[in-house]
This record gives sequence, C-alpha cells and structure tokens, in this order.
Amino acid sequence: MAFVTRQFVRSMSSSSTAAASAKKILVKHVTVIGGGLMGAGIAQVAAATGHTVVLVDQTEDILAKSRKGIEESLRKVAKKKFAENPKAGDEFMEKTLSSILTSMDAASVVHSTDLVVEAIVENLTVKSELFKRLDKFAAEHTIFASNTSSLQITSIANATTRQDRFAGLHFFNPVPLMKLVEVIKTPMTSQKTFESLVDFSKTLGKHPVACKDTPGFIVNRLLVPYLMEAVRLHERGDASKEDIDTAMKLGAGYPMGPFELLDYVGLDTTKFIMDGWHEMDTKNPLFQSSPSMNKLVAENKLGKKTGEGYYKYK
Repeated sequence: MAFVTRQFVRSMSSSSTAAASAKKILVKHVTVIGGGLMGAGIAQVAAATGHTVVLVDQTEDILAKSRKGIEESLRKVAKKKFAENPKAGDEFMEKTLSSILTSMDAASVVHSTDLVVEAIVENLTVKSELFKRLDKFAAEHTIFASNTSSLQITSIANATTRQDRFAGLHFFNPVPLMKLVEVIKTPMTSQKTFESLVDFSKTLGKHPVACKDTPGFIVNRLLVPYLMEAVRLHERGDASKEDIDTAMKLGAGYPMGPFELLDYVGLDTTKFIMDGWHEMDTKNPLFQSSPSMNKLVAENKLGKKTGEGYYKYK
C-alpha cells in the first residue's frame, strides 16, 4: 500500500510539474521599446539567440543609429566567436540582423509579441503612460517587463490591467557581455510570468537571479550605498578620493575605485537614483544626498561624459 501511495504521489507531482511547465509562455517574439545602449543591446542578444525582435523608438535617426551600433557590436562578437571560420561569422551576423525589425509605432507591433521589454528614460510617468497605452493593444498572453534600475516595478505595473503579467527584467551594460539579469517579481507577478522570464533569460545565455521589488533590487541596492559612503568618507576629510580608489582596488580587488566608477556611470545618474530612493524612504541614512555630488551635477560636471566629475578627463 505504501508503495502504491508513493507511486501515486510521484505521479501527481510529475503531472503538476508538467502542467506548470506547459502553462509557461515560450517567448519567441520580443518587442524592445527604446533604441539606446540598453535597448539595442537587449535586441541584439535576443535576435542572436533565435528570437524575432522589433526595436521601437521615436525617430528613424535613432533607430538607424541603434542598428549601426548593433552591427558594430555583432562584428566584434562574430570575430571572436568565429575566429576560425569567418564565413560562419558573416552568416551569424546576417541571420541576427535579419531577425531585427524596427518601428516607430509601438502600439502597432505589440499585438503579435510574447514579451515587451521597456528600456526608455528613467521617469515613472513616462514609463507608466507607455505601458498604459500598450496594454490596450497587446495580446492577452503578452508579458510586460521594465529594464528600470531604480524605479519601483509595482508602480509601473499599476498603470496596466495585467499586473500578473508584469515584472522587472534588469539587464546590465554592456548587455552582450554582461551575464547577469535580475528578474524582479512584484507581489502581483504570477509564478507563470516569473518562470517564463527566467527561462527567457537563460535562452539569452544569461544568468538570472530573483529579487523582490525592493529599491535598487540586488546589485544597485548594494552598489549605490557603497559609492555614496565613499563620497561621505571623502566629504568628512577622512581620506582623499585617490586613496579611497586605490584602497578598494588593491584591498578589495575591485577593478575600479568608487570615484572612478561614479564618473564612469555619470553623477547625474547616481543622484537621480538616490533622490528617488530618498523620496521613498526619507529617514533611511543610506539614501541621503551628497553636497559634493549635488554641486558637481549643478555645474554639469557629470563625469567622463562631460570631461569632468570627481576627476578631470582630457
């Protein structure tokens, strides 16, 4: 009897697992909104792994620039991946590029897509309005995902009627090289949606990690306060920025010091993240602003992209 019971339990368990897997969305068609570095990178890796992609942005010029960037990136990938077989590399490039279409009308292309990934400006209102509009045109099964690095996924999802089919899918720059993807599950995200996005991330050759909808998710929640603490250490006069950078590179094995990284990322970007977190939790000491950073941003000294930040660049 015990044997029969065990067999029945195993059978039921296998059936349940199979049923759950069958319900998952197999993502084949992807729409990427935003043709910047992140959006173009996401489009590239999706197309390179057998997905059909539509890349959407507001103008033909932006899309042409995005496509050119993708071609250049693919050429580097092909040269390295097919070093012994240049012809195969050319075929890989041709096949990948043929899988990427472009459009300036998101509403007209989402009706036949399995997944919409948004990678536009970090502005809650703009993102919410975009998804609210697309929600009316997308198919019932379509999953919505935001690539935001700092905004609350739940707040964006609330603009739609598909909160159960909405999640965060946070890639890292440069997307073709960085293996990590944070898959963010809100309280309303269904297990089916979550598992579908984990599977999709794996098909891209990425390593997905799961996180709840907490400020900064995993990487930025640990990284940004560390960067800000380095700034505060310098502001108090405890150590110079040069010695802090050297200490973290030689003592902790980091490839860049915190001030080097801040300048690389952009001081305006870090300030934007901190201001958003501070608004969510004004009493959290980790989310307090920095006088020196505020001053540099006000002077448009944003880091490497403007030629000066905490350091000067030629």
